[in-house]
Amino acid sequence: MPIFAPMETNRQKKVAGVLQRDVADVIQHALREAGVQGILVSVTKVSVTTDLSIAKVYMSVFPHQEGDKVLTEVNAVKSQIKHQVAQRTKNQLRRMPELSYYIDDSLEYIDNIDKAIKGEENPIENPDLLEKRKKK
Repeated sequence: MPIFAPMETNRQKKVAGVLQRDVADVIQHALREAGVQGILVSVTKVSVTTDLSIAKVYMSVFPHQEGDKVLTEVNAVKSQIKHQVAQRTKNQLRRMPELSYYIDDSLEYIDNIDKAIKGEENPIENPDLLEKRKKK
């Protein structure tokens, strides 16, 4: 199984950049074709293995409640997305990496931290904000 290296080579960075741009274009075009309105999907990051055989695609979805639904839809048409991206990158990449998709929830996480710092969501005043402890 390929291992994701801690330091990316220049080649990995270039391939990731090409894939990020083209995967984002293909997904956004597919959403427009399907007539989906009110959902914004952007590709925030692509990580490529050292042997360039697997690429992890991180997507940010707005509104974030639709993330699981979008991820399910993207995984359902995974092969078509890969084919379209391969057509776009055929002059730049010898082999098209296998694409796996993930939801990037870092913006939601940052927003929650920001609210906590501003005191908008104080768990001391409202204990329901904290998850309940599981009894063993």
